[in-house]
Amino acid sequence: MLRFAADENFNNDILDGLLVREPNIDIVRIQDTELYSKDDAHVLEWTAHEKRLLLPHDASTMTKYAYERVLEGKAMPGVIEVSDELAVGSVIQDLLLLAGASNEREWEGQVIYLPLR
Repeated sequence: MLRFAADENFNNDILDGLLVREPNIDIVRIQDTELYSKDDAHVLEWTAHEKRLLLPHDASTMTKYAYERVLEGKAMPGVIEVSDELAVGSVIQDLLLLAGASNEREWEGQVIYLPLR
């Protein structure tokens, strides 16, 4: 199963719903780590070290740094950009589908956007 890190601004209703539907999902909230209030580049460095896909709501800066890491040949385990305008249930469903039907190597160096449909 995929390992996730939720950026510090990520919707906690989505996180709570994921844990209700799949209690064994491996997800860490950035605000519960030493990265709280660190810049996007530091967060991406940590997710690369921890081999966790990052879940942000911030398409403007986080994706920029993710693409820079790829261009520089640095590890970037993947970013799953989640619009904060999407329905919580839809996001939960898509993330559970990704977690259960793929492996971490499939997302290396990629930025994808929800919804999947």
